[in-house]
Amino acid sequence: MKTNIILLWILTAYFFTLAAVYTVWSIIDKGQVEWAGTLAIGLSGALTVFIGFYLQVQLKNQGGLLPEDRLDAEIDDGDPEIGFYSPWSWWPIVLAAGAAVAFMGLAVGYWVSLYAVPFVLIGIVGWTYEYYRGYFAR
Repeated sequence: MKTNIILLWILTAYFFTLAAVYTVWSIIDKGQVEWAGTLAIGLSGALTVFIGFYLQVQLKNQGGLLPEDRLDAEIDDGDPEIGFYSPWSWWPIVLAAGAAVAFMGLAVGYWVSLYAVPFVLIGIVGWTYEYYRGYFAR
């Protein structure tokens, strides 16, 4: 986390310097400030300030170093069990197909999204209940 904080503060200085250079350059070139680029670069700097400050406060409040920051840490020290994943499941593919048709319907016509509703519902129900029936029932 310390490395991330340092990188974010370096990015902050870079973005704010770049915003100043961009503003001066646009004034020299066109005679006026080009607001879209100046605001975009400045707000990128503000975003890195927010994230860097938040991470710095979190590092101070956590009361110790993360395994990623220790030189003597093992790989398993920072590897918690995040959740359960079933690699043989076909239900995410069904759900992704339904979501793809639904988003295509937003681009083509709302009526196409109506064809996606059964795929999405079947995909959600199948993925939710796949461990209640069949070979992997618990």
